[in-house]
Amino acid sequence: MVPFSGRAVSRPPVAPASPSQNRQGPGLPDRLHPMEPQGEKPAEADGVRVTPQLLKSRSGEFALESILLLKLRGLGLVDLGCLGECLGLEWLDLSGNALTQLGPLACLRQLAVLNVADNRLTGLEPLGACESLQSLNAAGNLLATPGQLQCLAGLRGLEYLRLRDPLARLSNPLCTSPSYWAAVRELLPGLKVIDGERVSGRGSEFYQLCRDLDSSLRPGSSPGPRATEAQPWVEPGYWESRPTQSSSILEEACRQFQHALRECHDLDRQANDSLAQAERALSPAGTTRPSCFEYARGL
Repeated sequence: MVPFSGRAVSRPPVAPASPSQNRQGPGLPDRLHPMEPQGEKPAEADGVRVTPQLLKSRSGEFALESILLLKLRGLGLVDLGCLGECLGLEWLDLSGNALTQLGPLACLRQLAVLNVADNRLTGLEPLGACESLQSLNAAGNLLATPGQLQCLAGLRGLEYLRLRDPLARLSNPLCTSPSYWAAVRELLPGLKVIDGERVSGRGSEFYQLCRDLDSSLRPGSSPGPRATEAQPWVEPGYWESRPTQSSSILEEACRQFQHALRECHDLDRQANDSLAQAERALSPAGTTRPSCFEYARGL
């Protein structure tokens, strides 16, 4: 009972609240509850989406069309969002994310260098429209067959392709095939460098020689006789130090040198005695005259 204007007024009965109302409060439907995210996709909930704010903060540019170089490595990206609006982009690093498709990149006609290593890509079809692409690093993805590279056949400027990076331990399923190298070269004959090794132009012969040596040394690579076990080039103990051997010639030379040295000492002593006697003979009694050496120094 609530007092009002001197009379008691009773409130109408309130219907029991539904479970959702008990949780959210009356009058708020489930889809508008402030404590729950609305319309959130699973991909967006688990990763990062490219937004204009992200692009501007990473590049320092105010307009997306002015961005020429962009590094978005290791940000947990799952959606490229508005990246296709960076029409002037020439250099792009998207490595170390969780991308599964590259759709927005089809608009980047000026893109020359692209790094999408260490992602979850199963195809590269959007890159077929990147007519300026020269270098592509797609190591560490899920490319299973050489046919998935067919979309790159129309890129006449593409010269550098990496699908495997042993140093970073990144590869693709298609790289396990023994014919992988030949299939990629046949599909993309304009390539100059594959996986960091030059396949055409200056220096390619050296890499080909190394590949031939590797294949010949691989077990079971040829039907010929197996290579013999490596043997040491020198006998055991060759590099051990040995005691010096005495030489009669060396001993005789040392003996003659010692004898000559003693004779020099004797001659020096005799010369000193003779000089001393000459000084005493030339000096009057009680006076001391300078020696010849002292006289010479005085001159």
